[in-house]
Amino acid sequence: MNALPRIAQTLTRHLLGIVLLAMPVVATAADQPPTGNAVQSVETTTLPGGKVVVRVTFKNALMTTPAGFTVGNPPRIALDLPDTGNAIGKNTVEANLGPLSSVNVVQAGSRTRLVLNLNKSVEYEAKVDGKQLLVSLGDAGAGASPVNATPRFAEAAPGNASHSIRDVDFRRGGAGEARIVATLSDAQAGINIRQQGTGVVVDFIGTDLPKALQRRLDVADFGTPVQTVETYALGGNTRMVIQPQGAWEYSAYQTDNSFIVEVKPSTDGQKKTADGKIKYSGEKLSLNFQNVEVRSVLQVIADFTGLNIVASDTVTGNLTLRLKDVPWDQALDLVMQTKGLDKRQNGNVIWIAPKDELLTKEKLELEAKNQVADLEPLSTEYIQLNYMRADEAQTMLYGFASGAFLNSATNSSVNCSAQAQGLGGAAAAQASQQGQNSNNDQKVLTKRGRATYELKTNTLIITDTPRKIQEIRELLARLDVPARQVMIEARVVTADSGWSRDLGAKLGLAAINRTGRYQSGIAGTQTDASHIAQGFFPQSSVKGTRVDPSDPTKFVTDVPLQSVGTNLVNFPAGAGAAQLAFSLLDASTGNLLSLELSALEADNRGKIISNPRVMTSNQKPAVILNGTQLPYITPGTANNPPTVTFKDVFLCLLVDPQILNNDSLIMTVEVQKDAVDNANSVSLGGVAVPAVATKRVKTQVRVNNGETLVLGGIFDQSELKNVSKVPYLGDIPVLGNLFKQTFKQEQKTELIIFLTPRILDERLSLR
Repeated sequence: MNALPRIAQTLTRHLLGIVLLAMPVVATAADQPPTGNAVQSVETTTLPGGKVVVRVTFKNALMTTPAGFTVGNPPRIALDLPDTGNAIGKNTVEANLGPLSSVNVVQAGSRTRLVLNLNKSVEYEAKVDGKQLLVSLGDAGAGASPVNATPRFAEAAPGNASHSIRDVDFRRGGAGEARIVATLSDAQAGINIRQQGTGVVVDFIGTDLPKALQRRLDVADFGTPVQTVETYALGGNTRMVIQPQGAWEYSAYQTDNSFIVEVKPSTDGQKKTADGKIKYSGEKLSLNFQNVEVRSVLQVIADFTGLNIVASDTVTGNLTLRLKDVPWDQALDLVMQTKGLDKRQNGNVIWIAPKDELLTKEKLELEAKNQVADLEPLSTEYIQLNYMRADEAQTMLYGFASGAFLNSATNSSVNCSAQAQGLGGAAAAQASQQGQNSNNDQKVLTKRGRATYELKTNTLIITDTPRKIQEIRELLARLDVPARQVMIEARVVTADSGWSRDLGAKLGLAAINRTGRYQSGIAGTQTDASHIAQGFFPQSSVKGTRVDPSDPTKFVTDVPLQSVGTNLVNFPAGAGAAQLAFSLLDASTGNLLSLELSALEADNRGKIISNPRVMTSNQKPAVILNGTQLPYITPGTANNPPTVTFKDVFLCLLVDPQILNNDSLIMTVEVQKDAVDNANSVSLGGVAVPAVATKRVKTQVRVNNGETLVLGGIFDQSELKNVSKVPYLGDIPVLGNLFKQTFKQEQKTELIIFLTPRILDERLSLR
């Protein structure tokens, strides 16, 4: 059994194909002459039209057409003859007729395999005629099936009753393939399947079709290559026409009473589909077995693949199997699924046994290993780590390194405050201590294993079985690597935009008249009116005449005349406003009018950019702070002296990055920007205590390496309009502006936070 693979490796591909087709992997110790039939002669001839016929004569008449299968590269046709010997006296019959090169007749034990060696792709048809087996070879041509696609399944044995189809069903497979299932009355119906034109034609020989199943199924909405499936009676047979579209390929197989045709898109797939189902990739073959032993089918697959198949003694039973253009690994799975078998492969050896037997054996092996581990002596080794902390490695061995226990212990003290504790090793040590004291099923160590560490030399001390220590060494060799570094840069942009307009006016009026010895006047304020009552005005830069107080009948000329006052209407603009003033004086009447217009328009813009940046390792939180602490004095009492407390005013950046395998990052980010707000200060004990304005964002984002991301923003806009006026007079169109003040203000504040992570080159990290 073991010599065959070594011999096969030394042969050429041509000879290898012959050996694999001719000799079974599992054979008896010595070939015994069969007690049944025998091959007496092999003859070849050419018929008119170029068709080659191989005529095989037997000692006794054959009851059924032999089961066979084909190989595509090199092209071969193999027919199995059970309980048959080789009586022609040689193993090779030369032919050299058309596509047929030679015929090999090889006996192995009580069975003989007939191998037709071809030099190009042809179709074949096997037919039994008494003691003779006629194998006709036809030219494949452009539209025919290749030689590895058997065009016809073996027909039913002579004398059998008519067969029937009980159901025709269409299903969509998990990988998008179409699956047409025909349920037969028995497994002996002859089936002929071929590709014809743009479709697939299946003929069920001598099979009846009930009228209820004579129909055309429109399956275009199922999302498979198949558009229609039409089944109808054709004479004494039943024909099924499958019409696909696009690029497709098909395969067919039969298990017991079910005949299945699969049509799938012609694409190069992976080992598994997207939903995790196995996608077969073995070389395709065609098989035709009717009520044969499972062990014989396994022998055929072993011959085809060149693998060593070891079948358990409990593998028994018969099955009917018809396959066309099916990968050999799928054919093997179909056989195992039909009989409840499973396999275990080690190199080129496949062990096949019932599932329960395999599971029981593996369970016993595991129990034996556990018993040995409980008795195996312990040893102690010292493993010095280069990049990984020894306390974190110890925690991982106890099964807590990747859990929430350690993460919460290390991350809880990292925050945007002056009292942040950082990333000390105490949290990890505390976590590992609790992990050591607990019975965690996730730990790497055995039940008797122990691990401790020494941080000064970063050494891990492990006590366990030698085999487990070796596993831990291999694990640490993969994990003790430099952590990738990330530089995170943030930009906090605060933009202010303000606009205001202030319009106002001052209006003053004074008049003095003399009627006889009496004088009367009008002024803008009570003070100015009292001046008039006294008969004089305050000093003014305006020259004029007034009544002499000592002699009311006389006038004093060229004496200073004070202004009339402006408080009749006093709505000036704010400080710093532009002013325009003028006065009108009638000297003959003593009337004085004073008017002052003021206007102020301001436009201010400001931008503040804060640019914190911090570098950290993968999955390690980091925080950077910049700012001050405002002192607050709390007044004391008779028994308690004054106290001073501090309020943080910080610019803070906190990040916790995780580098993904595609060089993108998932980051937990917190950005906080504080500022003193004097406008909203309060008084405490006679001392002004300023308020603190805080702008903060906290989120988790995914971003590509080197990509700038806008985390968020705050936009504030305020509008203010104030009008102060003299009732009624201020409402007069146009002239009403002399009797009122108008103030308009617009204020915009915008906060935008940008984030740019950059993964540093590992070579820079090593330096």
